[in-house]
Amino acid sequence: MKENIESVLQENRRFEPKQNFATQARIQADTLDDLYQRAEADHEGFWADLARQHLSWDTPFSKVLDDSQAPHYQWFNDGELNVSRNCLDRHLQERGDKTALIFEGEGGDTLHLSYRELHREVCRFANVLKNAGLSSGDRAVLYMPMTHQAIIAMQACARIGVVQSVVFGGFSAEALKDRIEDSQAKVVITADGGTRGGNIVRLKDTVDNALQQGGACVDTVLTFKRAGNDCAMQEGRDVWVEGALTHVDEKCEAVPVNAEHPLFLLYTSGSTGRPKGIQHSSAGYLLNAIVTNQWVFDLKEDDIFWCTADVGWITGHSYVTFGPLACGGTVVVYEGAPTVPDAGRFWKMVQDHRVSIFYTAPTAIRALMKAGDDYPQQYDLSSLRLLGTVGEPINPEAWMWYHRVIGAEQCPIVDTWWQTETGSHMIAPMPGVTATKPGSCTRPLPGIAADVVDEEGNSITTPNQGGYLVIKKPWPSMLRTVWGDDQRYKDTYWPMFDGKYYLAGDSARIDEDGYFWIMGRIDDVVNVSGHRLGTMEVESALVAHEAVAEAAVVGVPHEVKGESLACFVVLKGDRPEGGIDDAMTQTLRAWVGEQIGAIAKPDSIRYADNLPKTRSGKIMRRLLRAIARGEEIQGDTSTLENAGILDQLKGEQ
Repeated sequence: MKENIESVLQENRRFEPKQNFATQARIQADTLDDLYQRAEADHEGFWADLARQHLSWDTPFSKVLDDSQAPHYQWFNDGELNVSRNCLDRHLQERGDKTALIFEGEGGDTLHLSYRELHREVCRFANVLKNAGLSSGDRAVLYMPMTHQAIIAMQACARIGVVQSVVFGGFSAEALKDRIEDSQAKVVITADGGTRGGNIVRLKDTVDNALQQGGACVDTVLTFKRAGNDCAMQEGRDVWVEGALTHVDEKCEAVPVNAEHPLFLLYTSGSTGRPKGIQHSSAGYLLNAIVTNQWVFDLKEDDIFWCTADVGWITGHSYVTFGPLACGGTVVVYEGAPTVPDAGRFWKMVQDHRVSIFYTAPTAIRALMKAGDDYPQQYDLSSLRLLGTVGEPINPEAWMWYHRVIGAEQCPIVDTWWQTETGSHMIAPMPGVTATKPGSCTRPLPGIAADVVDEEGNSITTPNQGGYLVIKKPWPSMLRTVWGDDQRYKDTYWPMFDGKYYLAGDSARIDEDGYFWIMGRIDDVVNVSGHRLGTMEVESALVAHEAVAEAAVVGVPHEVKGESLACFVVLKGDRPEGGIDDAMTQTLRAWVGEQIGAIAKPDSIRYADNLPKTRSGKIMRRLLRAIARGEEIQGDTSTLENAGILDQLKGEQ
């Protein structure tokens, strides 16, 4: 980054916390000030106090932070605990009959499990795992639908110290095989199938295909019955879980593990190279998951918390499976698509289950916004008291729709910045204290030393001047390494600034109020005629137009400008014939010029029914970049929600 990134987006709207929310919030203004002061005065002591307060230890720790092998930091590494015990056992006496989990299938079937019932099912399945030969330190890969069974399996692995790696149920057989082999998993946990968009996703078949390609390390495949589809069962390897459960005890003692014992591996994939197995610890990871649920979501005893993320992603780990349960919360789990049978499904579930905290991705918000206000207006959303967004920066217009239509202008919106690698929220509002601005994740949380720096690592003090987003001090839930590849960990996350700062890979700016604004991935910065622009700001400008539902922007080489802006747009109305609409293109070019300046006017705009997204809702910009440049698409596309959209974008439909 020879020159700093320019910020061209101006957003001046500001929303103070509602008094009725602020007065009852878990974190008050004086409490927040105290947290910041304590963290600043004694970084290690701050986290040590929280670890003693929020975690149940089998062996208390005496050492807080071990930085002797930096950047391989360790926290509380002479202590022992068990994550499952922290999520389940410690609640049994006080809230054993409280609902821990509400499951709803796409077909409408529902199931409620109390903490006592969930504890029993976790113990039973943990015994199945032990009978399959697993013990502390072994690895198991989970390839599951988004069901209560997945939560049970994850908790059961944690209960006996098995290192779990959840592979998203939309990944291909080859991608699954790569993850099995990299982790050297002894057991795969799956289901016959899951339901998505009215179709059965045949998960066991994909596992079989993966193991035909490789995965000789796997001894056993444990298969839950969920969708009822036929699937092959290989004698000596494949076991129906329901049958195995009839032979096990309902009690299983939680195995104490070292604080640094790997709780899970979560593989992130890119356009090149093998997947990276992000390794997270037990104690440090769980600590941040707990405090962020309490701080950012203001999670309370009577809340019904629905995070729509799949357990195949980090959000489903921290804000479905582990964090809320460790806090004694009630979580909603939904198996299917947000538009089945129609675009009112989410809002009907909010009404039916009296959801009070709702956490979803900006891409889901934009898709439901495109469907129109009529759907949410059919349902009673008065139970909602807090809304959240996760996964990518939210454009201001989607933020305002969320605020106005879903939150009735009463619910605080917590726009959270964090990553698979960070384990938990890093930059987010404290909902009872922090004034919010549409599109800003606001300020770093207490104990999180986030900053924006230039290429030499110096803090950028000029407001709204973009640079590298970094974290300057270690934090408990940070990734520990890349599984089996310490050098890749160092090269990927600590390559600059003499290895002193964690490099997030995002560009950001800090405004005059100290609020952070994410400008996109460093890789997504476009150099137009010497101006370095973050593509997210151009996308926000496009979506601010009344005709646009969603947009993605990529850079294309240009012999005069260096790079030009290629835009992919989803309109609120019908897609124009052939994906081209010259009149609309001229309108949108003029609009962007008015919003952020002539330098940001798109050179080309293509229209489509949708954008290429993973099932978690992330736009796969590398595919758009290849299409815009006329290049052949390479890399894994197995997680695409709708692969046919690529042909449409290329003009072949």
